[in-house]
Amino acid sequence: MNRDDTTLLRRLLGRVFPSVPDFFSLLSEQCVQVGHTASLLVEYMESNDAEVGDQIKRDEHEADLIKVRNIHILNEAFSTPIDREDIYRAITDLDEIVNYAKSTVNEMGALGITPDKHMLDMAMHLREGVRALVVGFGRLSSAPALAAEDADLARKAERRVEKIYRLALGELFQGDDYLNMFKRREIYRHLSNAADRMAHCANTLHDIVVKMC
Repeated sequence: MNRDDTTLLRRLLGRVFPSVPDFFSLLSEQCVQVGHTASLLVEYMESNDAEVGDQIKRDEHEADLIKVRNIHILNEAFSTPIDREDIYRAITDLDEIVNYAKSTVNEMGALGITPDKHMLDMAMHLREGVRALVVGFGRLSSAPALAAEDADLARKAERRVEKIYRLALGELFQGDDYLNMFKRREIYRHLSNAADRMAHCANTLHDIVVKMC
């Protein structure tokens, strides 16, 4: 068989049996991007640095491009190595974590709110949980059974965020500075919502593991 015949055969086979996109790598890349944003959020809560806040906003734009690319690849894929719905849920939940990080920074600026200990603690546990997801999605293709442990770590981090959230609200609603109460409550809620999305993503990771193992 000459070179032209070989090329033609490859093209024909490619049409009949399209290559499967490497969704493990795509999800891992997206998760790493989320991890970068989560680390910046902790840095922002530590420093109240406007430049760090601006970087989080730029991260959100980059994360959105990755989300759109991944969804496009998913829509175009002839087949997938794992359940399509699980891939879609992971893509959208990861993106929502970044969206809530951006919303947190945006509203803190708009409302004139400076970081406090509770915000920092919630951000730190959020970062901890996202780091677990980075590890988990990163080893789905090579050691999926171990990724279940990472999903559990992310869920535990979410529960810590919720514990701090309830503590923060209990302390906040003391006295009569109602304007400050409602402003800070909004920020706490964004951080709680980010953690909730992180837990959803951990559940999806665990679902993927169960179906693979």
